[in-house]
Amino acid sequence: MKLHHSTAQIYVPDGQPVTEGCQRITHLGIGAHQDDLEFMAFHGILECFARPDKWFGGVTCTNGAGSSRIGVYEKYTDAEMMAVRRTEQNHAAVIGQYGVMFQLDFSSSAVKSATDPSLKNDLKQILAATRPEVVYTHNLADKHDTHLGVVIAALQAMRELPRDQRPQRVIGCEVWRNLDWLADADKVLMNVSGRNHLAAALNGVFDSQIAGGKRYDLATLGRRAANATFFESHASDHSDQVIFGLDMTPLVADETKDIAAFVAAHIAAFAADVKTKLSRRLGTI
Repeated sequence: MKLHHSTAQIYVPDGQPVTEGCQRITHLGIGAHQDDLEFMAFHGILECFARPDKWFGGVTCTNGAGSSRIGVYEKYTDAEMMAVRRTEQNHAAVIGQYGVMFQLDFSSSAVKSATDPSLKNDLKQILAATRPEVVYTHNLADKHDTHLGVVIAALQAMRELPRDQRPQRVIGCEVWRNLDWLADADKVLMNVSGRNHLAAALNGVFDSQIAGGKRYDLATLGRRAANATFFESHASDHSDQVIFGLDMTPLVADETKDIAAFVAAHIAAFAADVKTKLSRRLGTI
């Protein structure tokens, strides 16, 4: 496999050859930054954890150069911060028992480019080598431009694969915008209850961000708890940690579907639902 950047890294935590590490993958997470996988694709990590028949693979697309930094990391150069973040991501891969961990080393500006196909081409190689059943990536309504760059490249890569090599399911996940606004019938409900200790271990690896002024570890578990409690107003909670997802499989099954129109239709459905409920109460319908 020849990736775009010579500085890209393929890490197999249990020491298996890269080919074997890739071929066993059943669930693949494709994230923009170091720590995105642990925040958004925890369901996939749990599905595979300590399972000999299922393996999670991770892809981190960017190099971490733009990370926030204060305290002990305040004077770190971009190069030093990139090295720290790469090490943190590999540590998470060990804790989560990933089958393989790719770090592609792209700059954020390259990921956000509408004309540079390099990330898409790397992801296409990875997808062809791993042949995952399920892919977790960013959702199309995420507010972070780099996250949008990654999900677009991932969808384009999957749509270019032969049909029999495309994932059976593609889920857009929550990071820089949650998905509680989706109609309940359209939510992919991912119950990750009972494993807060593993979630805390994975999230806590990223000390450079937590000590650097961003309590992603607390915010992530808080969002999952809020999803579980606020999902259903008239029933007791059936879980205490839930991740919401957007099913993007139709965009991969049919490459002619318009990506922007797909998510816009979900947003329009939300707007229509709000308007209808208010109109009923106002007596205008």
